[in-house]
Amino acid sequence: MDESLEDAARRELEEEAGIRPSHLEQLYTFGTVGRDPRGRVITVAYFVLVKLSDYRPRAASDAREAAWFSVWDTPKLAFDHAEILSTALQRLKGKVRYQPIGFELLPPKFTLTQLQRLYEVVLERTLDKRNFRKKILAMDLLEELDEVEQDVSHRAARLYRFDHRKYKQLEKAGFNFEL
Repeated sequence: MDESLEDAARRELEEEAGIRPSHLEQLYTFGTVGRDPRGRVITVAYFVLVKLSDYRPRAASDAREAAWFSVWDTPKLAFDHAEILSTALQRLKGKVRYQPIGFELLPPKFTLTQLQRLYEVVLERTLDKRNFRKKILAMDLLEELDEVEQDVSHRAARLYRFDHRKYKQLEKAGFNFEL
């Protein structure tokens, strides 16, 4: 083989699911003896962040069917795959507290309510609206747009955009994204 583990993971995602993730990172190596009754297997697991709206699941050569499932309502998973999923969820919960990876799951323009809801889903807890907004706005990583939501039945909320360039500058200067 003449490809890295990361390249192989990206290739498999593309070939088997048609997914090109913007965020892919190595999660953990699973190698418990007996984890697969067919023989000795070592898995180098990766986790990716993708927007569901960007992809329609499709089955390829290794699967009869493909579908999206809520991580809290998955069908029975083979072997130790539930452990792998649990490890990925714990990693994601940890990462969203100190890295702004949640913005990868939002549309380019979003409301503060959408952002808060994303963090509440990942962290599995309700966040105080006032404190969340105060903290996230104090980070000065959001660009407030002169636009509001369209086609909503309630009062339209202001739209924001994550400023990647500003985050990179602040990160170089020692800024710590901490939620």
